Amino acid sequence: MALRRVILELGTGTDLHGGDYTKAALRALQDALHHSSLSFLRSLGLDAKQMHIEVTIGVQRPERVEREAIRAALPHGKIGVNVVKGGLDVPEEGEHDAAVIAAAAVAVRYELP
Repeated sequence: MALRRVILELGTGTDLHGGDYTKAALRALQDALHHSSLSFLRSLGLDAKQMHIEVTIGVQRPERVEREAIRAALPHGKIGVNVVKGGLDVPEEGEHDAAVIAAAAVAVRYELP
């Protein structure tokens, strides 16, 4: 059997004040998750614990995202988190209160024939 992607969802999230990259990343993850329902799990009798979930987060400062917080936001599966340079920082004029925009891609894979 091979791991096959069964769903890919995308989302965006922001932290408008405070420049919190983890908060923006978690909001992007939640946005992606709220776009889908994995009803096929029950229909096909698949075990949610056997899902392989790959989360990719794009932000301008990848080192400032707490990967464990991203992993903890997902209730099931074998979870991988990859944080890459992407997203967008929007500086506030005259102050140090950047708005952070994060992008998320969530891929779910199963061992299928």
